[in-house]
Amino acid sequence: MATPAASQDTPSTPEAVTLILVRHGMTDVTGPRLAGRAEGVHLNDTGRAQAADLAARLDGLRPAALVSSPLERCQETAGAVAERLGVPVTTDERFIECDYGSWTGRGIGELSEEPLWRVVQDHPSAVRFPGGEALATASARAVEAVRDWNSRLLMTSPAPSAGSGPAADAAPPPPPPPVYVVCSHGDIIKSIVADALGIHLDLFQRLRVDPCSVTSITYTRTRPFLNKLNDTGESLAASLPTPAEAGGDAVVGGGAGSQEPSAASQESATDVS
Repeated sequence: MATPAASQDTPSTPEAVTLILVRHGMTDVTGPRLAGRAEGVHLNDTGRAQAADLAARLDGLRPAALVSSPLERCQETAGAVAERLGVPVTTDERFIECDYGSWTGRGIGELSEEPLWRVVQDHPSAVRFPGGEALATASARAVEAVRDWNSRLLMTSPAPSAGSGPAADAAPPPPPPPVYVVCSHGDIIKSIVADALGIHLDLFQRLRVDPCSVTSITYTRTRPFLNKLNDTGESLAASLPTPAEAGGDAVVGGGAGSQEPSAASQESATDVS
């Protein structure tokens, strides 16, 4: 997807736009349970610390927009960034988590015994969650939201000043490419990255998106460029596979990354009511 192609006839407009994708921070159920769209799922102490660290890592960035899923855990993560950068949060429903239907709130261990689990792992483009949304539909709405924001920011970017003197007769250079930040969810971010890389949705489980990770994509006239993927600011050792990931299956919803709880704590995890 190369949204800025529309700017070919307008040299004074930016020729690229950069999207910074941020996954929300940890909650008490991130990893052991599938929170989905359940209400009342807030950042825990670890998640708040992650959000504060994320905001510090983004310091110096002046995004043209700071966009968030409407769910509390994303709003709270984006809020930490907004406070640090002085940019208001804009809520966009299209970046909300996939609707997992009757899977919402259930334990990942329990869900892995469901026949649909293997389809989610091996052929996610064919999955519609019971009473919920198809992964392909969730992917399509998120990708369309990115296209929309790309076009919107390119059209509203300020034109460069003409200047004076002999150089003023030459075509002015385009202004710096706009940058915007979107705080969303694991499967949504993986879908957007898969689209940017031109890979089928059936391969998106090969991607890893940890809590409060940063993924950066620049969309140009000809093609997107993946600048960063799943950057948590941690050491390389912290990015190695968790025991669950080493088993080969991706955790629906994104998992807890290096904060993955032990098997004992997964068994004792509470519901997300």
